[in-house]
Amino acid sequence: MKVFGITGWKNAGKTGLMERLVTDITARGLSVSTIKHAHHSFDVDQPGRDSFRHRAAGAQEVLLASAHRVALMQELRGAPEPSLDQLLARMSPVDLILIEGYKRSPHPKVEAVRAINNHPLLAKDDSTIRAIACDDAPDLDKTAFNGAVFNLNDTAAIAGFILSEVGL
Repeated sequence: MKVFGITGWKNAGKTGLMERLVTDITARGLSVSTIKHAHHSFDVDQPGRDSFRHRAAGAQEVLLASAHRVALMQELRGAPEPSLDQLLARMSPVDLILIEGYKRSPHPKVEAVRAINNHPLLAKDDSTIRAIACDDAPDLDKTAFNGAVFNLNDTAAIAGFILSEVGL
């Protein structure tokens, strides 16, 4: 499977870009899955629901299935967070897996940048960042970054770049 990431600081537009990329790339006839890294605790279940009650009772894994979807929840219960490679190994085969976050992992990435946030570019110190997608071109030091630069809203161009980079 091919993998490509979207990275950047908080509120840089990563999730919106991911959503638009999935729509664009699947419209081209390719299958896409996503992995999103969260830096905080999260819960996809609701207190009082049967699956929540199973987890609260101590189940290591809870698989919830219906005619519309399957969700597998795994409780780490103190075990280390799985690596990106371990998570990728669990994914079903698709043409492309888009990864949001995991900025320190070695897969190729596009950095999302919003000028208003005034964060330093990750790309200056990260050779895995192949392009920057920004709303207002920041002052790029071409000696530190010589990759492609796209408008953050030019989804078709960014999707085309990613597909070219991964050979699809």
